[in-house]
Amino acid sequence: RIRSSGRFDRSCATAESNIQKATTKQIALLLQNLRHPSLQAKRFPERGGDVWQPITKSWRLYFTIDGDTYDLIDMVDHPK
Repeated sequence: RIRSSGRFDRSCATAESNIQKATTKQIALLLQNLRHPSLQAKRFPERGGDVWQPITKSWRLYFTIDGDTYDLIDMVDHPK
């Protein structure tokens, strides 16, 4: 299951349509298999160890896992 925050919803709504489409694809992969190679999901100890980050080109999707639910926190354009 997916649950999105207001912050995620706002970020997604203002992103370009190609980024929205790629994010939708990554979320579908996330629901199928957290370990899917194209997700490249990682834990971030500095954020409490429970935040993951699938990479969508230069964009990052931040989420936590709560039982069988993925809580989408935010998506941001990550400078290289």
